Amino acid sequence: MSAVDPGMPGAGIRIVIADDQAMVRAGFAALLGAQPDITVVGQAADGAEAVRLATALRPDVVLMDVRMPVQNGIDATAALVASGLPTRVLMLTTFDIDDYVFQALQAGASGFLLKDALPADLVHAVRVVAGGEGLLSPRLTRLLIERFAHGAGGGASAAAAGSAAAPPPRAELEELTARENEILVLVAQGLSNTEIARTLFLAEQTVKTHVSRIFAKLGLRDRAQAVILAYERGLVVPGT
Repeated sequence: MSAVDPGMPGAGIRIVIADDQAMVRAGFAALLGAQPDITVVGQAADGAEAVRLATALRPDVVLMDVRMPVQNGIDATAALVASGLPTRVLMLTTFDIDDYVFQALQAGASGFLLKDALPADLVHAVRVVAGGEGLLSPRLTRLLIERFAHGAGGGASAAAAGSAAAPPPRAELEELTARENEILVLVAQGLSNTEIARTLFLAEQTVKTHVSRIFAKLGLRDRAQAVILAYERGLVVPGT
């Protein structure tokens, strides 16, 4: 494990890297540390260590491997969410759309990335997650909904996620305005703020404001939870 002073000025996006393979950690650290707006403040070899580092250093993002000894990435993510830290989790996985990914998203991860992603994609993903957007591609969104529809996600709901936030009752959706409901559906279909702005002929800043209000009203952390909620509440269905 290594760490830098959490109070270091000019750190930009502060990140902890959690992976049980030392060479993988070193590679990610070299890539991300070379970016002018990203500082690697710590490295962890397992989920428990990642939680301890995140609690002490309060990074913006934890780059979290799914499969690790002592405590896996899913349980570590749930622990971070339960702690109330504003830190966001970007999950790393070897396999595209496996069951661990669904569990990780329900545990509170803000997105996921394949380990063999291009370096530029990793850097972009960290910036997106740090900015609060959440990283869910339209393809992942469709697969999430389809898996839930066939019951694959049911067993990994709030009970499996431990401390993940439970979706609000349907009555709470009635607090949304018609425009907010429209935007929530588009968010749940995997559209970015820019794409929503183009679709609805709105300014991107207006969309950002609506999204922030939606998440605040419904107690959502990010787009990952919005997809889950939207399916569970029947706002989106497979094939839409």
